[in-house]
Amino acid sequence: MAEIRSTQTIAGEVSMSRKSILLATLIIPTLAIIGVVSAQKESERTQNRRALVEMEHAFAKAAATKGTRDAFLEFLADDGIIFQPGPVNGKKFWSERQPRKGLLSWEPIFADVSRAGDLGYTTGPWEFRPNGPDDPPVAFGQYFTIWKKQGDGSWRAVLDRGVSSEKSFATKLLLFPLHDESSVGDTKFDVSRGRAALIKLEEEFSTLSARKGATAAADVYLASDVRVLRQNIAPVVGKENALVLISGNAGTLTWKPAMADVSASGDLGYTYGAFDLKRGDLVIEHGSYVRVWKKQRVVLDVMSPDPKD
Repeated sequence: MAEIRSTQTIAGEVSMSRKSILLATLIIPTLAIIGVVSAQKESERTQNRRALVEMEHAFAKAAATKGTRDAFLEFLADDGIIFQPGPVNGKKFWSERQPRKGLLSWEPIFADVSRAGDLGYTTGPWEFRPNGPDDPPVAFGQYFTIWKKQGDGSWRAVLDRGVSSEKSFATKLLLFPLHDESSVGDTKFDVSRGRAALIKLEEEFSTLSARKGATAAADVYLASDVRVLRQNIAPVVGKENALVLISGNAGTLTWKPAMADVSASGDLGYTYGAFDLKRGDLVIEHGSYVRVWKKQRVVLDVMSPDPKD
């Protein structure tokens, strides 16, 4: 099923004057109020993440009840992208296919949403059963979906892809980012400039990879809690583990971004494009990549080579 989802945490003075005591009695309730407001903001962001997870669950349920084709046609944005193996319009691709037997199932295990609550992503394991739920799964992998809130307030998938594996790496533990921030965004953020800045950041990342090597470049740009998806391996979580994986690249890795988008708050964005792995002047591997950026660091990285001819 590579073609479906993968093609992929003061000391003060001992004595206080009456004035300082009075000041303390005024400050403490104020701090308590601030703490409550802050907790409410964090709670709002957590609620946004859970809402996105529920949308992913609804997507998976539609695949189980209506079939994969109709589920994608329902939940993809009109301009949503899938990979076959390069980026194509998902609705056009699925509308030209006939419904077929089989159950594609998946479960989100990680999700994040921008401060503005308008852009987010989920990832987790997928399985395929050729004749329905009673069959044992015959294909496995990890999926990755980027969601964007539409003008009517609904969430739709603007990008969907994944990677395949020969066995299941499934887990049902749902995680959110450990270091949370409030849901307040930058109301003056210029989205158009943000997209251009993200493209430039990708180009600088690729240039550094060409000059210093992919591992050295990744050490600069990867977030400490990055998640990396590759063909035929379990998801790699954490910068140290990712650097070990990337150090195995036998050649020069470069890429060219084709598109970028950012949230209205400017804290979350994504890019996709094509990559080349070269040995000297010879391209030994070509394929597509997708990255999620959070505050100028990569938090999710997916690379998948094109099938061999």
